Amino acid sequence: MIAPATLMSALSWLLYHGYDGTEGVTGFPNTGTYLIFGVVLVPIYVMVAAWFLGSPRDSKTGLMGVTYLVGITAQMWIGMFVLTVIIGAVFYGGIPEPLASGGP
Repeated sequence: MIAPATLMSALSWLLYHGYDGTEGVTGFPNTGTYLIFGVVLVPIYVMVAAWFLGSPRDSKTGLMGVTYLVGITAQMWIGMFVLTVIIGAVFYGGIPEPLASGGP
């Protein structure tokens, strides 16, 4: 009989090819987060700065643009949150842990 730890290790290697989760660091401060906020969003940062620092300056239009960006971002985050709760309830038998009690 194969030991459970050996079986789990073999399944982990088969499914994840040796790329297990980052132990000890979960959630926000991960490599992808720094890549997205530090590199990918640089054009957005430049665009917003140009609205207020460039010429001709129009603060009203700049604030309207920032409001649109915040609204679109909030809509995406809220939509992803609702979808995550629905997927957890339908496919995993319960809503995710921050909303429900964790553990068995």
